[in-house]
Amino acid sequence: DAELLAHSLKALADPARLRILSLIAASADGEVGVCNLPEPLGLSQPTVSHHLKVLTDAGLLEREKRGTWAYYRLVPGALDSITKPLAEPVPA
Repeated sequence: DAELLAHSLKALADPARLRILSLIAASADGEVGVCNLPEPLGLSQPTVSHHLKVLTDAGLLEREKRGTWAYYRLVPGALDSITKPLAEPVPA
């Protein structure tokens, strides 16, 4: 469990990735097209795609391809699976 948690925390340990999660969580549809992320992040498309891949590989985002565009949404409960273990007391 600790290794999975560490992997997820490593994926979150980047300001751009945290901002991506925030933008997706705040979107009206609960999802964002990849084409809508470079401008608010101030990053190039390849850099945004790299960050999205890291978040997807960590199990935080899911990707759906529609035509030539990819849309991302938060995996339900993924953030809870990170915060819950951190809030629980460690057994003595």
